[in-house]
Amino acid sequence: MTPVLIFGATRGVGLELARLLRRDGTPVLAMVRPRTDALPLLEIGADIMPGDALDPVAVKQALDALGAQGIVVSTISGRTEDGRYVDDAGNRVIVDTAAIRGVRHFILVTSIGCGEMMPFRSERAIAAFGDVVDAKTRAETHLKTSGLPFTLIRPGGLGNEPATGRGMLSENPAIHGFIQREDVALLIRQVMSDPGAIGKAYAAVDRDRARIDPIPEAGTG
Repeated sequence: MTPVLIFGATRGVGLELARLLRRDGTPVLAMVRPRTDALPLLEIGADIMPGDALDPVAVKQALDALGAQGIVVSTISGRTEDGRYVDDAGNRVIVDTAAIRGVRHFILVTSIGCGEMMPFRSERAIAAFGDVVDAKTRAETHLKTSGLPFTLIRPGGLGNEPATGRGMLSENPAIHGFIQREDVALLIRQVMSDPGAIGKAYAAVDRDRARIDPIPEAGTG
């Protein structure tokens, strides 16, 4: 089976994806930063690659272990001690190294509101999440221009309840909504085996909690 290297596998969507893939018997490699709890990954039989996504040497070692025919999934987010967004800086390192090494498919998990979805953000959303969404958009743009086979997954608001099985992918830039993390993992697995997903950007929402919003008027939101 095609091995998968996950950046951001110790929590959230990354951990749910690792659990799902291991239940399928898929080999999973996970980059784990020092002093981060890797026990949940060890318990499911994932291979741990120590290192930080901001370290090109560690990223190269992880990609070498994966091999050129493997799949990369990045869900990383957060800020460094010096204030940089890992969403941007860390993903740039991963993308640049993968472009040199070669991978079958690079799946980047960002957020609703990125890229061509930006005009549909409300002022409230911009005030609360604008900077991080901008950082994620820069990572998307970097991946798009890398030459790598890619898919962008943009989840809506995330929940921790069990999967509903009602997760959906949409190319409509105006869509908004919520989705459980387990359902995002299921959608990522779906994309991995879909050649038609290469080069696409999808919003990921629960079909029962989705809505289509018009472009907000100035001064509203």
